[in-house]
Amino acid sequence: EKPPAFVSASAIGYYGDRADEPLDETAHRGAGFLANLTEAWEKEASCAAEHGAPTALLRFGIVLSRQGGALPRMLRPFRLGAGGRLGNGRQWMSWITLDDAVSATMHVLERRFAGVFNVASPSPVTNREFTRTLGRVLHRPALFPAPAFALRLLLGPSADELLLSSQRVVPARLQESGFEFEHPHLEPALRAVLEKARS
Repeated sequence: EKPPAFVSASAIGYYGDRADEPLDETAHRGAGFLANLTEAWEKEASCAAEHGAPTALLRFGIVLSRQGGALPRMLRPFRLGAGGRLGNGRQWMSWITLDDAVSATMHVLERRFAGVFNVASPSPVTNREFTRTLGRVLHRPALFPAPAFALRLLLGPSADELLLSSQRVVPARLQESGFEFEHPHLEPALRAVLEKARS
């Protein structure tokens, strides 16, 4: 009897702050608390492979859902007409809809794949582009940037890793395995997520 396949949820925080560098699954670990945490997490999860279980490490990007996570927090200032980029807005955001994240997980699990998979859309965007797109979808302006120094005053050193770090992630292994994204592009993805929440 085959051992059950094992899937562990990790995060693209593994790569640290990498500016404009495209990051596929072969990219090395970055620096910082989140990079160290995800490395330790993945090391423990990999123990399942020692027992013969196909073990997949899924590094999730920002999952877009109205039910929780980052998107509801982003919506509040925009609905008040006070949305805008974070810092200079040049940091890359690697995102995926919840539906695609679930489908990708099942795709890996059902095929008993092993190794690292980036679970993020093939179309990452800069924070500036993300906020402009969100404003357009909501019919709200995106004119009020949050300066980096203000974010650091509010959140301390964690602001750099949580809001200002740049991760331009490429889901190379998912694409090579034949996975098809339902929502590969940001604007229609946001519209679908927000419309689903209203239905």
